[in-house]
Amino acid sequence: MPNFILTGESTVKRRTMPVAAALAATAALLLTACGGGSDGSKGNDKIAGAGTEASGSPSPSASASADKNAPSFDLPSDIKVTVEKQSTGDSTKDGVLRDLAYAAQARLEGLVKGDGQTANMSRYYAADALVYFDKQISETRKEGLTSTGSYRYYDFQVLDLKGQTATARYCEDQRQAFAKEIKTNKVHRTTPSNDDFIQISVQTAKDSRGDWQVRRVSWKKATAECVQG
Repeated sequence: MPNFILTGESTVKRRTMPVAAALAATAALLLTACGGGSDGSKGNDKIAGAGTEASGSPSPSASASADKNAPSFDLPSDIKVTVEKQSTGDSTKDGVLRDLAYAAQARLEGLVKGDGQTANMSRYYAADALVYFDKQISETRKEGLTSTGSYRYYDFQVLDLKGQTATARYCEDQRQAFAKEIKTNKVHRTTPSNDDFIQISVQTAKDSRGDWQVRRVSWKKATAECVQG
């Protein structure tokens, strides 16, 4: 299992808008694994989010029929989120990946609400991850920014599973995700490129309620596995 170290890099690159640095920070928790990570230098205003099928509606894999304890998310109509995730055939690994998808959507919900301490954030994040996102979401709201567009998450994999801890990763497509000014609703659109694909790795731990909480995150840009579509 890799060692995860807090850094000050940004997952969202900036072309024209300096305040997007704060918005970017909420995209993938600015924590870089030893030997991995990114220089955070791509120049656009895109941000990342995660979730289920569209506008916060649950996908089949996250439906109440599949998970009676599934959370509900309050996302605005201008956000579309898609999770592409298949069963591993192992119930424990499937639980890790299910909660990882929930955590990604909780992060997006916190961002658009401007609240890093929502019930879903507290449920699916802990330790440094929760503290960091709370701070960054607050700073982003102060900059007058929020999120809009489409968010796609795919290629979910459990890399290591030991008792109550697990390391996993997934890919994120940011090509149609953009920063938006809250007061004016102005959207800062950018030209899609391969640099809009990132791979996110997480360290999770199971809590007393049985949820797999994200505690550490690392990321890197444009891996071969992630450049799709």
